[in-house]
Amino acid sequence: MRARRTDFAILFTLLGILGFFLVLPIWYSVHGALHDSSGWTTFHIIDVFRDPQLRLGLWNALAIGLLTTIIASVVAIPMAVVSARCSFAGKGFLNAALLAPLILPPFVGAIGVEAIIGRTGSLNVILMNLGVISTPIDFLLDGGFLCIVVLQGLHLYPILYLNLLASLANIDPALEEAARNVGAGPWRRFASITLPLLRPGFFAGATIVFVWSFTELGTPLMFGFRTVTSVQIFDGLKEIESSRQPYALTVVMFVVATGIYLIGRSTLGRSKGTASTKASVRRVEAVLGWRGTIGAWALLGGIAFVACLPHIGVVLSALSVPGSWYESVLPQAWTLDNFANALQHPLAAGAIRNSLFLAGFAVVLDLILGVAAARILVRTKLPLRWLLDILVMLPIAVPGLVLAFGFVSMSLEWPFASTAPAWLGWMSVLMPTSWWEWVSNAPLASWGNIVGAEPNPFPFLIIAYAIRRLPYVVRSTVAGLEQTPVDLEEAAASAGAKPGRIMRKIVVPLVAANMIAGALLAFSLSMLEVSDSLLLAQREGDFPVTKAIYTLFDRLGDGPAIASALGTWAMLLLAATLMAASSLLGKRLGAVFRG
Repeated sequence: MRARRTDFAILFTLLGILGFFLVLPIWYSVHGALHDSSGWTTFHIIDVFRDPQLRLGLWNALAIGLLTTIIASVVAIPMAVVSARCSFAGKGFLNAALLAPLILPPFVGAIGVEAIIGRTGSLNVILMNLGVISTPIDFLLDGGFLCIVVLQGLHLYPILYLNLLASLANIDPALEEAARNVGAGPWRRFASITLPLLRPGFFAGATIVFVWSFTELGTPLMFGFRTVTSVQIFDGLKEIESSRQPYALTVVMFVVATGIYLIGRSTLGRSKGTASTKASVRRVEAVLGWRGTIGAWALLGGIAFVACLPHIGVVLSALSVPGSWYESVLPQAWTLDNFANALQHPLAAGAIRNSLFLAGFAVVLDLILGVAAARILVRTKLPLRWLLDILVMLPIAVPGLVLAFGFVSMSLEWPFASTAPAWLGWMSVLMPTSWWEWVSNAPLASWGNIVGAEPNPFPFLIIAYAIRRLPYVVRSTVAGLEQTPVDLEEAAASAGAKPGRIMRKIVVPLVAANMIAGALLAFSLSMLEVSDSLLLAQREGDFPVTKAIYTLFDRLGDGPAIASALGTWAMLLLAATLMAASSLLGKRLGAVFRG
């Protein structure tokens, strides 16, 4: 009975924290869009669709999300089928190389793309030297819409690829064998059996790809493509205290993203044959001969090479002397000074310290909340467990841009700004006058301020990072608990051990590897978080790494070179953490990136 009361207390504490720091910021955005001095109104929402520029921005965002998902799907499906069904020389190396695009955010990759395919980039120089063209071609197409789509598709396909690999591993080979016995050919078996059974796995990855690309802020900013909803929201921060338009834009983006998520879940996310897809026998991989091996390398290796071109461009930019890579195939002068400068430059060095602090603090919070939530989800049957499951995984479906804007909205309300709402007036009777004056006049203004004269965004950044990456810690810990017998915990409980002692002495040691894997992913992805960093950090002294890269890239002189070096350091960090997480989780890594 005592254990059940403790579980209830933990459950309600978790629900309260997620409600305050996840649901409430979203509500502030909704309230700001639907309520003004005249009361409740839908005028500001309707006005978004009346404004031609805002309407065009929404169409561009939808097009980017849809085309990015299509590109990722076209790339990931054949790759997953070949990797899951065939055995060939060098397969392990290629499987690792296929995940390489994840180690660099697409907005940093934009630096490399411009260096390679810009008007003065390597591709134009090569084509002109070969006599194919006489004048440079604008491959960025006046704003880079096509480059944004391709860059994001090549960055995000590994998420879809990992989910499809896991789904293919669960398909029972006996189903395809039965179809072969009745005369179905390879294409018919793939279309009628494999593809339908891949639907849940496809949806799991495609959802993340669409929401991520639909709400992506950094990549359009780096290309200067401003007619897209995410950038219009970012630009709207300048007038957030006087205009309801940014609120309305944020709510429209939130509704569209979650609406498409729910539609996809109700269609692609359901598979009638899912219950029978768990493989009853191990699939025997087809061993490819030398021709098949060459074909597999051409497919998988070719995609991996193209997807890594932005990474190559960033590294080359970091290795070049500022101004030496202009109208040439490769930089004309090389240096390692940019890497040292990236660690010593006041803006870059301060940003690294800020990101280490913010990401480290966020991971500590994620471990505390994530392990507690995972235990409630796996080990209990409490009535409101389903609500905790929804709230814990909601950050995957909620765009990071929407959550970040919600925190900006939250910072403009009591207790961070303004005065206490009228419904709290009864507290003035119970408190001394001096106490009530403190409580009623923004008591937490110094603890959380984003757009004020003396901003302090760190509390909001820590919470935003923690909420955004909490699903990774929860999912990796849940995977560990599901594979760990509950007998030891029950034996300890029957011997009189308290829940806290059971957690410290039994649960944590048993799932330590999963916790570490989830924490590594949460830390590295928080270090490179884009939307929260760009929106919440407004002063240079508060910039995290990604905001520093964006700012340095726009500066003349050595700014782009230092930004590239900083991006390379970030790339190495994320590569190391992904390798460590993969070694700890193995094939279960794909479950972490699941919508």
